[in-house]
Amino acid sequence: MAPPSRLLPATLQILRRRCASRFSTASSIVSPPSKAVLYDEHGAPDQVLRVADVPPVHLGDRDVCVRMLAAPINPSDINRIEGVYPIRPPLPGAVGGCEGVGQVHALGPAVTAPLSPGDWVIPSPSSFGTWQTYIVKNESMWHKVRSDVPMEYAATVTVNPLTALRMLRDFVQLNPGDAIVQNGATSIVGQCVIQLAKVHGIHTINIIRDRPGSEEAKGKLKQLGADEVFTESQLDMKNLKSLLGALPEPALGFNCVGGNAASLVLKFLRQGGTMVTYGGMSKRPVTAPTSYFIFKVCTSNPACESCASQFCTT
Repeated sequence: MAPPSRLLPATLQILRRRCASRFSTASSIVSPPSKAVLYDEHGAPDQVLRVADVPPVHLGDRDVCVRMLAAPINPSDINRIEGVYPIRPPLPGAVGGCEGVGQVHALGPAVTAPLSPGDWVIPSPSSFGTWQTYIVKNESMWHKVRSDVPMEYAATVTVNPLTALRMLRDFVQLNPGDAIVQNGATSIVGQCVIQLAKVHGIHTINIIRDRPGSEEAKGKLKQLGADEVFTESQLDMKNLKSLLGALPEPALGFNCVGGNAASLVLKFLRQGGTMVTYGGMSKRPVTAPTSYFIFKVCTSNPACESCASQFCTT
């Protein structure tokens, strides 16, 4: 074969086309350099987190590169870093964050999802590190959302509002005029519960901690639509039902605190009521007097078709 310098121009053109064809079968799209908040071991966030440069990533045929716009810090994010959350990313090099909103930066050549550069997307499911500037994931991991909503709303729609919505819908058939009771009412989930319940004509009895500014917190929750708001010390009495006034006894209760705060939710529930536990911020066990299970929770429970308890009055 002749040396390259002596190849005919037509031959060179053919070789160039063949080389271009060979390399065009794989995506040549690369994500921009990125920064990430990551950790290599579990521990206190202020001790194990670090900011690091992340090298560019080649996009697969059906990958989507997203530039993150905003990502919140949830309690579960902290628990993952501490190593006490049941679902944890592999170490080392775990990136923090499980939800947020981003903007499509680039698409792999075979992406079929209705996405275009500039679209807003959220991770779905919300389970991978969002505390980084660019993320490359398969198109199935992204869900398009509207870009005309406040950025902080889009960034936080997955965890807290959806938790509130599913709890209100999945456990008890609630009708307008019914009531629910919850502790941890100042949490984001608690505030979402209040607003969603208000929209559907459901009354809310809300329990908050005794702390400075509790009266101000009560006012804010009532502005959101809360019917009643009590501090835990206000409920240190036997006949809590007297505090309800014209409100019906709650059919459903939400507990995200544990300890004695869970017992307060149970005290309000009507016979046959249901308490849903979705958190344990006090890090204390859920305490429930045995009498509640015998005389209150079992009695009139729609799910109890043939209760053998001698105390059951159904």
